[in-house]
Amino acid sequence: MDRGGCQMSGGGGGGGGGGGGVADGPDRGGMITLEDLESFSEDQLSDPRSLEEDAEVMDEDEDQMLHYWQEVARGHQVDVAQDMAEPIQQLTSNNEGRSTREHIPFTLLAQREKLGKLLYEKRHYEKGHWACITMHEDTYEQSICYGFMKIMRYICKQNAVGVYLGMTLPIVTIVRTDETHSQISHDVTVAYYLPIEHQAQPPQPEDSQIIIESWPVTVVYTRPFTGPTNEVTIIDQINAMAEVLDSPNLCVNDSFIVAGYTNPAHSNRSNEIWFLER
Repeated sequence: MDRGGCQMSGGGGGGGGGGGGVADGPDRGGMITLEDLESFSEDQLSDPRSLEEDAEVMDEDEDQMLHYWQEVARGHQVDVAQDMAEPIQQLTSNNEGRSTREHIPFTLLAQREKLGKLLYEKRHYEKGHWACITMHEDTYEQSICYGFMKIMRYICKQNAVGVYLGMTLPIVTIVRTDETHSQISHDVTVAYYLPIEHQAQPPQPEDSQIIIESWPVTVVYTRPFTGPTNEVTIIDQINAMAEVLDSPNLCVNDSFIVAGYTNPAHSNRSNEIWFLER
């Protein structure tokens, strides 16, 4: 991955396509993600009505969903503009369930375990098109929040073909660190993998800040973690991953990826840290 750009980079691996899994869990103190659209307030979660009934109500009420997002965002010192109401409603109504969410395909090359516990996986990702935006806000969390909202608008019809593009998982963020892995830059890249049907001809974004990039064949070493995704926990996860890798010097040393698989109805967010093979 180039330090000044969005792209992943890495060595080649095995062929074919595999499937990624989905994990659950939100972090109210971390970033807003696309799937926060399916979350509900604490009062709604404790309501005897089913989540499906709540979803139907919120799907019909753009103002209610917008208000919820504004409340969540306020904790991150992020403003959610009024014009986000329609993208929020579109993504919620089109995202019918986990079975409809396309997972980024990969081939599993190897696993390392210790005492029955997974330490990391080695995966091969094929070349693919991604919509990327790099934000430069005052804090890491603000960069992620504003980046996701711009990507949301792109997914929800603010694109050259004017249609809802579809949800893919994970949504990834590229983070850049100093050489000692003690500090994360606030220049954060948010990236969305184009669904298979749009890979051959990716729709161009209306927002000039969003760039369609072709990421090369990439080999990543990935380790799961749960809980918050903030500057402290990401630095901790980078250092933990470096400790378990057999040859960390084979990987890019100053850029890493946080992959998010999120269901905010759960108490913990599930994520992965990715190291990129040189």
